[in-house]
Amino acid sequence: MTEKPIKAAGICKTYKGFLGSSATVLHDISLEIEEGEIFGLLGPNGSGKTTLISIFSTLIFPERGSLSILGMDARRHNKEIRKFINISTAKPNFPWSLTVRENLRYYGMLYGLHGSALSRTVEDQMDAFELGEFRDMKFENLSTGLKQRLSLAKAMLNQPRLLFLDEPTTGLDPDISIKTRMLIKRIHQEQNISVVLSTHYMPEAEMLCDRIAFLRKGRIVAMDTPRNLKRHLGLGERIVVTYEGSVDIAALQGLPGVLAIKSERDRLEIVIDRVEDSLDRIVKLFCAARILNITVREPDLEDVFLELAR
Repeated sequence: MTEKPIKAAGICKTYKGFLGSSATVLHDISLEIEEGEIFGLLGPNGSGKTTLISIFSTLIFPERGSLSILGMDARRHNKEIRKFINISTAKPNFPWSLTVRENLRYYGMLYGLHGSALSRTVEDQMDAFELGEFRDMKFENLSTGLKQRLSLAKAMLNQPRLLFLDEPTTGLDPDISIKTRMLIKRIHQEQNISVVLSTHYMPEAEMLCDRIAFLRKGRIVAMDTPRNLKRHLGLGERIVVTYEGSVDIAALQGLPGVLAIKSERDRLEIVIDRVEDSLDRIVKLFCAARILNITVREPDLEDVFLELAR
């Protein structure tokens, strides 16, 4: 039976400050990540996402709780664990005077590669991340997007079983962000590696993540698939109707499946739990009015984020 990539129970982390002060940034974090899934960590700034990734990647250790990475105890076997994991962060920083190829060779040697295996792996990653034409360009001359691609290429040099991505598209132009997300998706599909992704960007999480844990003030306040999170929070589909005439709003509020109604002049926003069950009955109540426009929008993770951050 394959060991789960991450099993955490009761993780707590406190940072010491000046004059004996301290701040607890993670409280009783418990979760398990399945083999081959992309697991998202969402939450506002200061919620503890980066600290949790640092603990999962064995860069720091918690004061309390148990943590198993790829079936190994994170504290006792951290050197062995690091052979099978890697990380790519926002705003990556590499030796500035080294070229793309030299940086990849340098990190490849740190991961124990040498000779023809090193050369082949470096070439493979430059091809995979479309860095070949920039192989002789120094890091200091690379665009932000190319630096991020180099960071992802570096993270794949040791063929990790578990990959950590901390805000991988922060600061990137929209088109480069889309390309980076497609690269991440392709890596995951081709190599079936497990990925832990921290992000602020809701469409990114919805596009990439199988499950999501939402952190707030160092605690997990929700954890599920994007679809289930939206359903559990009662974030139904939104029907927006602009119209002329009169509508019986009280009758609308009494319809099964109607969760909420926001009324403005000649405009209604109706939140329902199922479009198929409710839309026909809603439209019938506009028989005394003339509908000018009707749109239906499903809730997204932006709605979940705003609801859970309150």
